[in-house]
Amino acid sequence: MVEFKGLPSPDDLLILLTVARLGRFTAVAEALETTHTTVSRRIAALDRRLGGRTLARTPHGWELTELGRRAVAAAEGIESSLGDLSASMANKDESLTGHVRVGASDAFGALIVAPALARLQEEHRLLRLELVTATRRLSQNRSGFDLEIVPGTAEAPRVQAVVVTDHVRRLYAGRGYVRRRGMPHSLEELTGHAFVGYAESALQVAELAYGRQSITDEPAAFQATSIFPQAEAVRANAGIGLLPEYVVRGHSDFVPVLHHEFERHVRFWAAARSESMRSPAVRAVVSYLLEEAQRRRHQLLPPPRIWDEEEA
Repeated sequence: MVEFKGLPSPDDLLILLTVARLGRFTAVAEALETTHTTVSRRIAALDRRLGGRTLARTPHGWELTELGRRAVAAAEGIESSLGDLSASMANKDESLTGHVRVGASDAFGALIVAPALARLQEEHRLLRLELVTATRRLSQNRSGFDLEIVPGTAEAPRVQAVVVTDHVRRLYAGRGYVRRRGMPHSLEELTGHAFVGYAESALQVAELAYGRQSITDEPAAFQATSIFPQAEAVRANAGIGLLPEYVVRGHSDFVPVLHHEFERHVRFWAAARSESMRSPAVRAVVSYLLEEAQRRRHQLLPPPRIWDEEEA
């Protein structure tokens, strides 16, 4: 039987809530600008006050116990009340507060997620937003982020995921490359061409590969960990690359290659722990991101282009 030893500290409850959302003491320490030791000490103090363990360590990070879930429900009420108080002090009727840490891939994060976050913060000045970009699959331990925007699939234990958008990737080359090597007119004619793609030693998302299984058995001649240097390498005539339409659309120096023959559709997901998805700030991030993706749909999923030989 749990021995109740008095009311817990609201600060300790809010720290527990942050642990529930981020899953790691180190990530919580970064978010709250404190130390791992302090976070551990405050959780221990909360456990003593409540008379039981609020967290259990699992392969997927820290998870709430039954007592922890009840404590987090109280913490969410405190967070909501503090948000209302901050909003009233700022003379705003509905102002979100807190700190939301978002992880996203490089290009999608920079070109789609960042504008959505900027619009959100413009309307909610008390909200602190952090965007960390890296191209990777969903963290299996769902640790370190309030929300992850990931390509491919969003399968992990105890994760809630929302489809953000599909986007299309097609083959492109630089003008100089086409003049030097010629324009392939079939998938078979791609054999022997140079390709630009992700660094295979670092690529975690199979859906982003440039399609060697469909095109050639040869590895990409130019490899990079981010889509931005890949696009610049294609622009500089290093080879043919499988590039997102939202990155290259509107730039005349990218030449479409076999757009009616080969393309790849990749889905982006917004994924988080259930505790994070209940946060009004996180839900707002998802909402603004969905709006931004819908607004940019013409860039994410445009029709294929046809290369006019005379343009060369």
